[in-house]
Amino acid sequence: MDWFYSHRYTVGVVVGVIFGIMSRLNMLRTDYRQYPTYPHGKIIHISLGVIAAGLGAVAVPALLEKNYTAVTFLSLAAQQFRDVRNMERQSLTKVDELELVPRGSAYIEGIAMVFEGRNYLVIFSAFVASLFSICFAWYWGIVAGILSIFVANMFKTGKNLESIADIEHVPIRLEGPDLFVGSIYIMNIGLEDTRQIIQKQALGYIIKPKNRNSRVTLANLGQRQAILHDISTLFGVYRDTGEPSLMPMAKLNLNTGELGLLLLPQEKDADKVKTALHRIPVLESAVRKPSEAGVNQQKGG
Repeated sequence: MDWFYSHRYTVGVVVGVIFGIMSRLNMLRTDYRQYPTYPHGKIIHISLGVIAAGLGAVAVPALLEKNYTAVTFLSLAAQQFRDVRNMERQSLTKVDELELVPRGSAYIEGIAMVFEGRNYLVIFSAFVASLFSICFAWYWGIVAGILSIFVANMFKTGKNLESIADIEHVPIRLEGPDLFVGSIYIMNIGLEDTRQIIQKQALGYIIKPKNRNSRVTLANLGQRQAILHDISTLFGVYRDTGEPSLMPMAKLNLNTGELGLLLLPQEKDADKVKTALHRIPVLESAVRKPSEAGVNQQKGG
C-alpha cells in the first residue's frame, strides 16, 4: 500500500488513461452506415481517444499540485477536437456528393458533432477514474471508471423515430399520373414505364407525429433526408443516376403534420422497412419544442 501511495499520481494517470480508452472503444461502432470506416477511420478515432484520455487523466495531478497553468492545455484539446469536427464535416460532405440518396447537411453536421462530443466524454471518464484513484485508492478509481463508462454510454445515442411518431404501412396509389401515399400527394409521374416500376417496387408509409413538437421535427428537411438516406443504405435503392423520377421522397400533409414516405428499396420487405424506420435517429439539429415557448403556454386571450 505504501508503494501505491508514493506512486499515486502515476497509478491515477494509468488508471485514467485505461478507462478513457475503454470508454472510447465502447462508443466506437461501425454499423450499416460504414462510418467510421474500417480500418483507417477507426485508427484515427482510437488515436484521438488515447490523446483525450491522456489529457483527462493528467489534469487531476496538475490540479492537485495547484499547477493551474498546466490545465490550460485543455483549451488546446478543445481546439483540436473542433478541428476534428471540421475534418469530419468536410470529408462527409465530399462523400455525400457521390451518394444516390444523400445524407444531407443536417445529418452530416450531426455526425461531426457526435464525434467531437465523444472525445469530451472520454476526457470525463479518464478524469473521474484518475481523480478517485489518486484521492482514495486505485480500486475506487476502477469502480468510478466503470460507472463513468455507463454514464458516457447513456449520452452515446439520442432518440429514435419511434419515440416521437407512430408509423403505418399504407398502399401506393396512382390516379393517372398523380402518385399518392395514402392520402398524401407525392408527385406527378409522366412516363408509363416509371409508373409501372413504382407500382411494382415502391413502398409507402405514413409517419404520424405524437405531439406538436414532433410535428415540427418531422417537418424539418434535414430529418426527412436522414430517413430516406438510412432506409436506402439498409435496403438499397431502386434507381441509378439520371433518374430523378425514381428518387425516394417525403412529403407533408400540411393539415395534419403527417409525413408520407415513398421508398424504393431493392429488397422489398414491408415489415423489415417498418422496423428500420422505428430505429432511425432523430437529429439534434431537427428537434424543436414550440410547446415550451411562453407564448404557447398562455391561456385565454
